[in-house]
Amino acid sequence: MAVPNLTPKNQTSKVTLPATGSYSKLHSDGAGYVSNYPFAVYVSDEGQLSNNGLYDANFISGASDQVAYTYKKLGGDVLDIELVPGNVYTAYQEAVLEYSYQINIHQAKNVLSDLLGMTTGTFNHHGQLINSASAFGTPANINLRYPRFEFKYAKRIGDGVAQAAGFGGSLTEYSASFAVKSYVQDYDLQDIIKANSTSTDPATGHVTAFQNLVGNKKITIRKVFYKTPQAVWRFYGYYGGLNVVGNMNNYGQFSDDTTFELIPSWHNKLQAMAYEDHLWTRLSHFSYEIHNNKLKLYPTPTADVNSYMWVTFTIQKDGWDEDDDRTTGVQGINNMNALPFDNIPYKNINAIGKQWIRRYALALTKEMLGHVRGKFSSIPIPGEAITLNATDLLGQSSNEQAALKDELKKILDEMTYRALAEKDAAMVAATTAVLEEVPLLIYQG
Repeated sequence: MAVPNLTPKNQTSKVTLPATGSYSKLHSDGAGYVSNYPFAVYVSDEGQLSNNGLYDANFISGASDQVAYTYKKLGGDVLDIELVPGNVYTAYQEAVLEYSYQINIHQAKNVLSDLLGMTTGTFNHHGQLINSASAFGTPANINLRYPRFEFKYAKRIGDGVAQAAGFGGSLTEYSASFAVKSYVQDYDLQDIIKANSTSTDPATGHVTAFQNLVGNKKITIRKVFYKTPQAVWRFYGYYGGLNVVGNMNNYGQFSDDTTFELIPSWHNKLQAMAYEDHLWTRLSHFSYEIHNNKLKLYPTPTADVNSYMWVTFTIQKDGWDEDDDRTTGVQGINNMNALPFDNIPYKNINAIGKQWIRRYALALTKEMLGHVRGKFSSIPIPGEAITLNATDLLGQSSNEQAALKDELKKILDEMTYRALAEKDAAMVAATTAVLEEVPLLIYQG
C-alpha cells in the first residue's frame, strides 16, 4: 500500500504565542478589547466614579509589552509557546490587581485606627467605588491619600471611660424634673422619667428632649440635685478683676510706680465652682440615697414643700444604634472590609511596582502554560515521544509567586508608619550619640 501524500493547510501550531502583542488592535477594536481581559478594570470606566483614573491606555500598552517579555523569557523564538496573547493579558491584569491588593492591605494596617467611624463606600463587583463623589460622599482613591492622625480607636475607648465616669462620652445626657410631694419619701425615677418621656416636663411645660425614647429601657442616673425657684446668684470676684491697680484703688491715670496685680482666671473658676456646690449642698435641705433608680429623700418632705428635684440621666442604647440628631461613627468604618479602598490606578504605580508586576505576571503565565502542557504527558512522534515539562512549569510558577508575595510583604512591613517611626527614633538616637562625642568649641573674642 502506497504511503499517502499529506498536504496539511498549516504545518505550524495553530495556538502559538506571537513575538509581540498588538496595542493598536486592542485599542482600535473599541469596546471589543475589553473581552481580552477577565475583568474590565483599567480598560473601562463603566459604572465608576468620574476622573478616578481607572481607564488607562498605558495599562493596555503594558499588557501588550508583556507579550514580548513573556515570549523571550519562555524561549518562544526557540520552541513554540502554546498560549495566546489573551492569556498574557489575563496574567498581567491579575498581577496588577494582586499588587493593588497587597498595597491596600499595607495601607489598611497604617491607617485603620485613624479611619474608624469615618464614611465608608459602596463598591461594584470589581472593587471600585460607585457612590457619588459629593461633599458628603466618598472620593475615589483614598488609599493614595495620607490621612491625619486622629486616634479614633483610642478616642472611642476614652468616650466609654468618660461615660462610665459621668463626665462625657458619646451618649446624650438628658435632664428631667419632678415635684417633691408632701410626706412622700420614695420616688421611682425610672417610672417618673418614663412618664415624662410621653408627655411634657412638669417644671417647664415643654416637650422633653427624650420624648418616646425611654420605653422599657433602663436609664442610668448621673446626678440628682435640688434647685429652688427663688435661687438667683451672682458671683463677685475681687473687684471683677478690672482696673485693679496699686493697693486695690482705682485710678484714672497711672503713675510710674504703679503696681498691677492680676487675679488668675483659675482662681475665679474655683470660687465659682465652690459657690455652686454650696448651693447644691448647704441649701438643698435634703440628702438622698439611690438604689436601682429608686430615690429616697432625707428627711421626709413636709407639707410646706413646694419645689422640684432635678436629675440628669442617660438612656440605655445598643452600641450599634446611631443618634438621630448627629452621627458618632457607628455606621462608619469598623474594620478593613469597610475601608473605602478601590483598586490603585495603574498610572499611580511607579517603576518599583511595575517591575514586580512584570515578574509576577510571568510567573502566572508559566502556570497557565503548565496547565496547557499538563493535558498531555507526552506527544508521540514516529519512533519516539516528546515529554512535556508541565510539572516543572507548575512548580516554578508556584515557587515564584510565593517568593514574590513574600518579598513584597516583607518590604511593606518594613515601611509601615510604626516601623518608620521606630527607624527615625533609632536614627535620632544614633545621631545624638555621635554628636555627644564632638568636642564643643570655645568662642574666643
